[in-house]
Amino acid sequence: MSPRRTRILSGVQPSGKLHLGNYFGAIRQHIALQDDGECFFFIADFHALTTIQDRRHLAENVRAVALDYLALGLDPDRTAFFRQSDIPEVTELAWILSTVTGVGLLERAHSYKDKLARGISPSAGLFLYPVLMAADILIYRSNLVPVGQDQVQHIEMTRDMAGSFNQVYGRVFPLPEARLDRAPTVPGTDGKKMSKSYGNTIEIFAEGSALKNSVMRIVTDSTPVEAPKDPAKDNLFALYGLFATDSEREALAARYRSGGLGYGEVKKMLIQKIDAHFAPARAKRKELERHPSVVEAALRKGAERAGAEAKDTMRLVREAVGLR
Repeated sequence: MSPRRTRILSGVQPSGKLHLGNYFGAIRQHIALQDDGECFFFIADFHALTTIQDRRHLAENVRAVALDYLALGLDPDRTAFFRQSDIPEVTELAWILSTVTGVGLLERAHSYKDKLARGISPSAGLFLYPVLMAADILIYRSNLVPVGQDQVQHIEMTRDMAGSFNQVYGRVFPLPEARLDRAPTVPGTDGKKMSKSYGNTIEIFAEGSALKNSVMRIVTDSTPVEAPKDPAKDNLFALYGLFATDSEREALAARYRSGGLGYGEVKKMLIQKIDAHFAPARAKRKELERHPSVVEAALRKGAERAGAEAKDTMRLVREAVGLR
């Protein structure tokens, strides 16, 4: 029997429209990983319930994320792509993991402390978020979890929970590793890190006046047109550089340093780059919108594959803990 391919797990919360920060920070890497291992990518609608409690809003967001990923290149024939809530075994595993997880471990979660500091109501679901995340990872006995630096602690907590379970009941789970992507920091329109919570995003599929308005909001300094500018200190240049070739970046940097270049012209160049980069995906997304059954079929196909793996894992877990 040939060895199992590396199993890669990642999820995305349907908390709003996806933006350039999501694309360069995660989605682009997810699409590329389809060639590197056996991928399980899910839409984390259970997790979203900690912040979204409007049924229509949640359903619309889930649909939008599915459309975005499929339009951007996720292949449901190569990757299990599914809704988290279509796999009920994940909540069963979360409960079992909670019985071998210390409260102190959960109290140390940075994300929980950060959300409390921002005034978010401390529900039990928010507190237990790392346990459900661990279940998401362990239910498929995943090996690699691509995350940003802010999620590394959650992978370490998952390893702790898997280790505790294995120590008490015998080895069932592999210890997953975090895969840190070398993704660029994407500046938002205000210069901070692009984030929905800051209201400074440029949506991936914005077009026409919506795209123009977002780009024109990008904050720049008051350096006159005729004066030289430092491209290394300009967020607008950083955004342009995400889409440009090396030669295009070098040419624009030279124009910055020589003077005579206005920020308005660079914003127009950025709009053209965004439009050109996402034009094929935008056309595919519009086609998928006209055929919702295709999107649903892709999610159901992914859920069947993920569900089979989850059932196998829970059979091992139930045997290990003594549940019939």
